[in-house]
Amino acid sequence: MKKMLVAIATVASVMGAGVYSFAEDMSNMGHEMKGAMQADADAMKGEMTGQMKGQMNAGTDAVKGKSDAMKAKTDSMRASKDAMKDDIRAKKDAMKGEMKATKDSMKGVMGY
Repeated sequence: MKKMLVAIATVASVMGAGVYSFAEDMSNMGHEMKGAMQADADAMKGEMTGQMKGQMNAGTDAVKGKSDAMKAKTDSMRASKDAMKDDIRAKKDAMKGEMKATKDSMKGVMGY
């Protein structure tokens, strides 16, 4: 009977050590898997960030292109406005000259 109890105790202690070793191995595997999953998640995050930056830059470039086109149109309109102002000024100066010539000729006729 003693031998049987010693054998059972031996088997139980060997199983206990085996269970501890198995639990430790499982824990290590869990940590390894967690690390691998975190690395994969970080890599995917980097890819997504890169893609999102690319899309945002493309959108910014498109808006910038529209802005440049609008600026060119504004500059064109400003140039035509300045040309019209210069034209009006030239006509006004010509009319002033004509009015002065008419005034001078009237002075001569009226005897001033």
